[in-house]
Amino acid sequence: MWQSVFMVLVVLITSPAWSFSEKDLAKFKAVNSCEKCDLSKADLERANLSGARLTLANLSGADLSGANLSGAKITYADLSGADLSEANLSGANLDKANLSGANLSGVNLSGANLERTNLLGANLSGANLSGANLYRNDLSGAKLTFANLERANLERADLERADLSGARLSSANLSGSDLSGAKLSGAKITFANLSGADLSGANLSGANLDTADLSGANLSGANLYRANLSGAKLSGANLSEAQLTFANLKGADLEEANLTGANLNKANMKGATIDDAILCKTKMPWGEENGDCQ
Repeated sequence: MWQSVFMVLVVLITSPAWSFSEKDLAKFKAVNSCEKCDLSKADLERANLSGARLTLANLSGADLSGANLSGAKITYADLSGADLSEANLSGANLDKANLSGANLSGVNLSGANLERTNLLGANLSGANLSGANLYRNDLSGAKLTFANLERANLERADLERADLSGARLSSANLSGSDLSGAKLSGAKITFANLSGADLSGANLSGANLDTADLSGANLSGANLYRANLSGAKLSGANLSEAQLTFANLKGADLEEANLTGANLNKANMKGATIDDAILCKTKMPWGEENGDCQ
């Protein structure tokens, strides 16, 4: 009996760790379409899968590095833990797909539909997401360092504690998004829409926010040291306890902004509008203002 058990264990240990269905894989390679298929842990490295149809497919743990999936339909698919590094997913539809824990470094997702896609814990460093639709997406804690998010739709997206250092977000729509505690140092966010966004405690040191719309945004406790906010709209924004030393606020609109406890020492405020702004324990370039302290 023990010999039989031993033989079973040997078979289990030495058998290949394949999880995919070989029949499903053969079908997929033949017709470039395999909805509801099991392709988990399949090796599709550098494969040409342009226009593929993979709705509801299981691709968890699959190797798709360098693969061409441009224009593919991968809705509701499971890509958790998959390797998609350097893959081409431009124009792909990934609505409601699961990409949690996936490696998406250097991936091309320009123009892709990522609405309601699960990207929790995904690595998107250096990814091209220009023009992508990420409406209400959960990107909390995501790694997006040096990613290209120009013109991307990130309205009401959850980017809490996300690392966007050096990212390009010019003309992106981030209205109503949660960027609290996010890292945005050195990011390029020119002409972006951040109205009503939560940037409390965010690190925006050295960021370029030229002509960005931050009206009504929450920037309490944010680090904007040496940030470029020239021509930015900050009307009604909460900048209480914000660090704005050496910031460029030339021509910025700070009307009705809350500047309680903010530090604007040595900031460039030429042409800036501060009408009806709340000034209490506010360090301005000309000294401390306490006119609105209760």
